[in-house]
Amino acid sequence: MYWDVVEVKPLEPLGLFVRFMDGLAGEVRFKPEHLSGVFEPLKDPAYFKQVFVDHGAVAWPGQIDLAPDAMYREIKANGVWVLA
Repeated sequence: MYWDVVEVKPLEPLGLFVRFMDGLAGEVRFKPEHLSGVFEPLKDPAYFKQVFVDHGAVAWPGQIDLAPDAMYREIKANGVWVLA
């Protein structure tokens, strides 16, 4: 799909650069208060930097991932997706 992520790079602090299959690019930003529950491991900077693309989604080891369609919509509208 056009919203499949093809590139992801960690940005300091708690950010990601993402590029989608259709060439759209932007940032994902995490607010510290969002890093609870399943996202708790992302508080560790070394773990956060292990981000990778898995079948078109942004992912980390341990089955943590982000929905690429929601990310695409927010980045297309605002240039950034802030997870708060």
